[in-house]
Amino acid sequence: MLEIIFLIPFVTGAAAFFLPRAIGRTLLVLTGAIHLLFSLFVWVSQPAARFPEYFAIAPEGLLSLLVISLLFFLIAIYTIGYLKASAVQRENIFTGSMLLFLSTMTMVTLSDHIMVMWIAIEATTLASAPLIYTHRSASALEATWKYVLICSVGIAMALLGSVLVTVAMDVGHVEAQVSFTALTGIAGQLDPGWLKAGFVFILVGYGTKMGLAPMHTWLPDAHSEAPSPASALLSGVLLNCAYLGIFKTNAIMHAAGLDGFSGPILIIFGLLSIMAAATFILKQTEYKRMLAYSSIENMGIIAFGTGIGGTAAYGAMICLIHHSLIKSSLFLTSGNILLGFGSRLIEKTGSLATRMPKTFVAFFGGFAAISGFPPFGLFIGEVLIIIAAFRSGNIVVTAVFILSLCVIFAGLANNVMRISFSPADSNAPIKDQTSLVWPQYALLLTSVALCFWMPETLQQTIVHAVKAIGGGF
Repeated sequence: MLEIIFLIPFVTGAAAFFLPRAIGRTLLVLTGAIHLLFSLFVWVSQPAARFPEYFAIAPEGLLSLLVISLLFFLIAIYTIGYLKASAVQRENIFTGSMLLFLSTMTMVTLSDHIMVMWIAIEATTLASAPLIYTHRSASALEATWKYVLICSVGIAMALLGSVLVTVAMDVGHVEAQVSFTALTGIAGQLDPGWLKAGFVFILVGYGTKMGLAPMHTWLPDAHSEAPSPASALLSGVLLNCAYLGIFKTNAIMHAAGLDGFSGPILIIFGLLSIMAAATFILKQTEYKRMLAYSSIENMGIIAFGTGIGGTAAYGAMICLIHHSLIKSSLFLTSGNILLGFGSRLIEKTGSLATRMPKTFVAFFGGFAAISGFPPFGLFIGEVLIIIAAFRSGNIVVTAVFILSLCVIFAGLANNVMRISFSPADSNAPIKDQTSLVWPQYALLLTSVALCFWMPETLQQTIVHAVKAIGGGF
């Protein structure tokens, strides 16, 4: 039964709220390991769903499921050491919320019914909100409320968009299940006007959760205030879940022959997000907020590539995978820096290379990777997007795209160099625990490995996903 893969973390998450601290930590890692094994089983055997009208295996969902499962397992291992070294209040709430968060994100990847997808994405908001409020400070409370309110407004717009898609069915006199699979099959019979309206509302609604500008305002605060393991999940996994809702709706638009409408809108939102990140990242004084704006940039790149289509859509999928790996690594590394220096302010850090050498290697490697340097995967994805954008004739838009990436690189490089090499108040070494570093190394090495060798099944899964949005390349 396919649904068991999100029922397991739901049950263990509910139990973790009432279990002692030590058992909760063990349950976190154990559930992550079981979930990864089940994800691999689903990948290989692709079992049928118990409720096929609501859940199904799609290439893009299968891809996201495997990324989610691998990341959660490594983040769970890191979390054990992080919880021992930090003062997390009410740890049972933290571990329970993380497991419920895993359950809801898994449900998103397997959702085929348009309303079940909406319920699952809304559930991710409710499950992850306690993670942001973990430290129970005034700023954490503000960030939590901003996250809940802004994302709830966005999700409400996505609900309206989903309803408008059903209206497109009624006006077109179409009788079918309200699932993405069924809607893609009969897309040509849907009323184009109502379908366009539905796409716009869904894009704005799920785009709010994805962190697309100008709906991104919750993201820097939430990522900055949440504990680093939670930030890694929010940035590396949650944003992908929101993108799935947009991707599946865009596939319906392509099947209906309306890609000339949806593509330019995605390009505009993607470019706005990259430009917003370029504007704010130059003046950042906190390294976690800097990483948050980098996530906004990468979501913009993915939306931009999806809007271009073809080879660029393939590049967007490559960027989605590698952004999850790399950004999760960077947020975990930021947790080490916070534990070592006791501050999120860049000016309170310095001499990371000599004071925390193991963390420095992961941090500097993550910076090179997220900046799009080879041999990391973002380099391949961004090159494919740029080549396809030039071939499509979007010369000016592509030039702005490249210029914004250069500005973001300059802002990142300036802050990373200050953290890594600028003089610090003290040159005394800081304890650099191996258990808090090797998960980052594993994530970065996975990104490198996928550049030189990608399993044929993974390659075909990406290709099948991209074909749904006109990926004829």
